[in-house]
Amino acid sequence: MTFVLSSTAFEQGGTIARRNTGEGLDLSPELTWKNAPEGSKSFALTCVDPDAPAGDWVHWVAWNIQGSRLPEGILHEDSRLNQGLNSWPKYGYGGPMPPQRHGSHRYYFTLYALNVDRLDLDKMTDHHKLMDALKGHILDKIVLMGTYERS
Repeated sequence: MTFVLSSTAFEQGGTIARRNTGEGLDLSPELTWKNAPEGSKSFALTCVDPDAPAGDWVHWVAWNIQGSRLPEGILHEDSRLNQGLNSWPKYGYGGPMPPQRHGSHRYYFTLYALNVDRLDLDKMTDHHKLMDALKGHILDKIVLMGTYERS
Protein backbone atom coordinates (compact mmCIF):
# COMPACT_ATOMS: atom_id res chain seq x y z
CA MET A 1 0.00 0.00 0.00
CA THR A 2 1.10 3.53 -0.74
CA PHE A 3 1.98 5.99 2.03
CA VAL A 4 -0.60 8.81 1.70
CA LEU A 5 -0.72 12.35 3.14
CA SER A 6 -3.84 14.50 2.79
CA SER A 7 -5.43 17.67 4.16
CA THR A 8 -8.87 19.19 4.44
CA ALA A 9 -7.28 22.61 3.69
CA PHE A 10 -6.16 21.75 0.14
CA GLU A 11 -5.79 18.92 -2.34
CA GLN A 12 -2.52 17.88 -3.97
CA GLY A 13 -1.50 20.84 -6.16
CA GLY A 14 -4.50 22.90 -5.04
CA THR A 15 -4.80 26.28 -3.36
CA ILE A 16 -4.29 26.30 0.41
CA ALA A 17 -7.33 27.60 2.29
CA ARG A 18 -6.96 31.28 3.23
CA ARG A 19 -7.58 30.48 6.92
CA ASN A 20 -4.32 28.48 6.88
CA THR A 21 -2.26 31.40 5.53
CA GLY A 22 -0.67 34.54 6.93
CA GLU A 23 -3.46 36.56 5.28
CA GLY A 24 -6.07 34.49 7.10
CA LEU A 25 -6.01 33.03 10.60
CA ASP A 26 -2.50 31.56 10.17
CA LEU A 27 -3.68 28.15 11.42
CA SER A 28 -1.65 25.09 10.58
CA PRO A 29 -3.69 22.89 8.23
CA GLU A 30 -5.20 19.61 9.35
CA LEU A 31 -3.05 16.75 8.05
CA THR A 32 -3.82 13.04 8.03
CA TRP A 33 -1.81 10.08 6.77
CA LYS A 34 -2.28 6.39 6.25
CA ASN A 35 -0.35 3.32 5.14
CA ALA A 36 2.84 4.33 6.92
CA PRO A 37 5.62 1.82 6.33
CA GLU A 38 6.00 -1.13 8.68
CA GLY A 39 8.27 -0.25 11.59
CA SER A 40 7.23 3.43 11.73
CA LYS A 41 7.59 4.64 15.31
CA SER A 42 7.21 8.40 14.90
CA PHE A 43 6.98 11.07 12.23
CA ALA A 44 8.64 14.38 11.37
CA LEU A 45 7.21 17.15 9.21
CA THR A 46 8.54 20.08 7.23
CA CYS A 47 6.83 22.75 5.15
CA VAL A 48 9.04 24.64 2.70
CA ASP A 49 8.35 27.27 0.02
CA PRO A 50 11.04 26.96 -2.69
CA ASP A 51 9.66 29.98 -4.59
CA ALA A 52 10.55 32.65 -2.01
CA PRO A 53 12.74 35.49 -3.33
CA ALA A 54 15.55 34.58 -0.87
CA GLY A 55 15.38 30.85 -1.68
CA ASP A 56 13.82 28.07 0.41
CA TRP A 57 11.58 29.62 3.09
CA VAL A 58 10.77 27.22 5.92
CA HIS A 59 7.24 27.49 7.30
CA TRP A 60 7.26 24.57 9.73
CA VAL A 61 9.53 21.97 11.29
CA ALA A 62 8.08 19.38 13.66
CA TRP A 63 9.16 16.00 15.03
CA ASN A 64 8.23 13.34 17.59
CA ILE A 65 4.77 13.17 16.04
CA GLN A 66 2.72 10.13 17.03
CA GLY A 67 -0.45 8.77 15.46
CA SER A 68 -1.81 9.49 12.00
CA ARG A 69 -3.30 12.98 12.26
CA LEU A 70 -2.48 16.56 13.16
CA PRO A 71 -5.56 18.71 13.78
CA GLU A 72 -5.87 22.21 12.40
CA GLY A 73 -4.37 24.99 14.49
CA ILE A 74 -1.44 23.31 16.25
CA LEU A 75 0.05 25.81 18.70
CA HIS A 76 3.80 26.09 19.11
CA GLU A 77 3.64 24.72 22.67
CA ASP A 78 1.41 21.74 21.78
CA SER A 79 2.48 18.63 23.72
CA ARG A 80 1.60 16.22 20.87
CA LEU A 81 4.80 17.06 19.01
CA ASN A 82 7.99 19.10 19.15
CA GLN A 83 8.41 22.14 16.93
CA GLY A 84 11.41 24.22 16.01
CA LEU A 85 12.25 27.46 14.28
CA ASN A 86 10.84 28.50 10.94
CA SER A 87 12.50 31.10 8.69
CA TRP A 88 11.02 34.16 10.46
CA PRO A 89 12.54 32.83 12.96
CA LYS A 90 9.59 31.89 15.17
CA TYR A 91 8.49 28.60 16.73
CA GLY A 92 5.85 26.46 15.10
CA TYR A 93 3.80 27.02 11.97
CA GLY A 94 3.92 30.20 9.91
CA GLY A 95 1.40 30.20 7.08
CA PRO A 96 1.92 31.09 3.44
CA MET A 97 2.18 34.81 2.71
CA PRO A 98 4.30 35.36 -0.40
CA PRO A 99 5.17 38.90 -1.44
CA GLN A 100 2.39 40.71 -3.27
CA ARG A 101 2.60 40.53 -7.06
CA HIS A 102 5.12 37.67 -6.79
CA GLY A 103 2.76 35.09 -8.24
CA SER A 104 1.74 31.73 -6.91
CA HIS A 105 4.14 29.93 -4.55
CA ARG A 106 4.37 26.20 -3.87
CA TYR A 107 4.35 24.85 -0.31
CA TYR A 108 5.73 21.37 0.18
CA PHE A 109 4.49 19.59 3.31
CA THR A 110 6.82 16.60 3.67
CA LEU A 111 6.04 13.90 6.21
CA TYR A 112 8.85 11.52 7.17
CA ALA A 113 8.12 8.08 8.68
CA LEU A 114 10.89 7.29 11.18
CA ASN A 115 12.28 4.15 12.75
CA VAL A 116 12.74 5.86 16.18
CA ASP A 117 10.25 6.81 18.89
CA ARG A 118 11.90 10.14 19.67
CA LEU A 119 14.51 12.52 18.36
CA ASP A 120 16.42 14.35 21.11
CA LEU A 121 16.30 17.88 19.68
CA ASP A 122 15.70 21.24 21.35
CA LYS A 123 13.37 24.08 20.38
CA MET A 124 16.23 25.90 18.63
CA THR A 125 16.16 23.19 15.95
CA ASP A 126 15.76 24.60 12.47
CA HIS A 127 15.26 22.86 9.13
CA HIS A 128 18.95 22.06 8.67
CA LYS A 129 19.35 20.58 12.16
CA LEU A 130 16.20 18.49 11.73
CA MET A 131 17.31 17.13 8.37
CA ASP A 132 20.70 16.18 9.89
CA ALA A 133 18.93 14.40 12.77
CA LEU A 134 16.72 12.44 10.36
CA LYS A 135 19.68 10.84 8.58
CA GLY A 136 19.58 7.06 8.99
CA HIS A 137 16.07 7.13 10.49
CA ILE A 138 13.80 7.71 7.47
CA LEU A 139 11.74 4.69 6.42
CA ASP A 140 9.76 6.62 3.82
CA LYS A 141 8.47 10.11 3.06
CA ILE A 142 5.42 11.56 1.39
CA VAL A 143 4.87 15.07 0.01
CA LEU A 144 1.66 17.09 -0.19
CA MET A 145 2.07 20.29 -2.21
CA GLY A 146 -0.30 23.22 -2.03
CA THR A 147 -0.14 26.64 -3.64
CA TYR A 148 -0.96 30.15 -2.56
CA GLU A 149 -0.87 33.56 -4.20
CA ARG A 150 -1.25 36.67 -2.11
CA SER A 151 -4.20 38.84 -2.96
